[in-house]
Amino acid sequence: MNIIEVVKQAFSSLAANKLRSALTLLAIVVGVFAIISASTAVLVLDTFFKETLTLMGGNVINISKYPSVRMGGDWQQYRNRKDITFETLEELQERVRLVSDINPDETFSQTNVLYGDQETEPNVPIRGSNQYYLSNNAYELADGRNFTSEDIQYRRPVAIIGKDVRETLFEVEYPLGKTIRIDGRPYRVIGLVEEKGSVFGNSLDNFVLIPYTTAMNVYGSERNIDIQVRAPSMMSVNASMDELTGLLRTIRKVPPGEQNDFEIETNESLSGVFDQFTGVLYIFGVVVGGIALLGAGIGVMNIMLVSVTERTREIGIRKAVGATKKAITSQFLMEAVVICQIGGIVGMFIGIAGGNLLAFWMESSVVFPWMAAGAGIVGMTIIGVMFGVYPAFKAAKLDPIESLRYE
Repeated sequence: MNIIEVVKQAFSSLAANKLRSALTLLAIVVGVFAIISASTAVLVLDTFFKETLTLMGGNVINISKYPSVRMGGDWQQYRNRKDITFETLEELQERVRLVSDINPDETFSQTNVLYGDQETEPNVPIRGSNQYYLSNNAYELADGRNFTSEDIQYRRPVAIIGKDVRETLFEVEYPLGKTIRIDGRPYRVIGLVEEKGSVFGNSLDNFVLIPYTTAMNVYGSERNIDIQVRAPSMMSVNASMDELTGLLRTIRKVPPGEQNDFEIETNESLSGVFDQFTGVLYIFGVVVGGIALLGAGIGVMNIMLVSVTERTREIGIRKAVGATKKAITSQFLMEAVVICQIGGIVGMFIGIAGGNLLAFWMESSVVFPWMAAGAGIVGMTIIGVMFGVYPAFKAAKLDPIESLRYE
């Protein structure tokens, strides 16, 4: 019996018991959907995470009071930590030897920005930093210039604006050299940043960057900040982290033997935490899908046993004309595999589509989990064989004489 005849027979078996077949296929679809959608979602998240990491170079180190990814734990220990201040930043700048590109990363206000009669929504972050902010966050200047050390030293009222702010305020004029107003104060636009897009629906182009010394003068300096540091190269990241850790422990007077009262992270360390999260998601999908597939396998065995009973006379005729036990066993096994593959393929494509909904929501690249899809095909073949072998052997062992007499 060739594969086309087996597929036709499998569809005939499904059609003979429509309700039972529908429930069996539904269980298979749900099981495969759970596994494939989890795999697709993990791949989407992984792709998104790698794309997002381009926002911060591979050799950029982030120093903060709190961990970037919070996954439970005793938060009292973090709340009791001393703030990381601008004094910490400036003392670090004076002491470091291996690194040089150090910048504060602080949002001083979130407000509206005005130019003439034009006004943005009151949701524009006003960030304060220095000349290293753009490079450490992978921003490129479209036009104009970056901050200079003199802008920082003399607290000049200058600003670099993102594309969203530019499009809102300057529909008919060119922004360079124009004066915008933020919280009642004037700032001259000296730089325009190229578009970067958005993450989780939040625009990366909706901001105004001013010198942090200017921001301190306007909004105050008593606040907790993050610090970004660029190591000279990827090879020197670990050495740079060791130097920064030692200096910060000295500056913050952490006693010997006690844990750091700050977080120092790189893309690699964030990736490790992210992998733990996606691993939990994947395991959850596999467990739920495995339970559903177990029920589906039992359903496949049930429908095949019913098929054996209904086709007892047919089996007797086949044996009477010379069909071997091997041929009968192969036929029923193939039918079980085909049934599993039908449900598996449907569940696979629904799962891939469902998982990629996350990609559309996160504005990430659409993915196809080739390994998971291949494993799904192999897995459904194994389930078809496992749960089809008993009905197949039962059919093969039927006595041809008794089978011909079966009504």
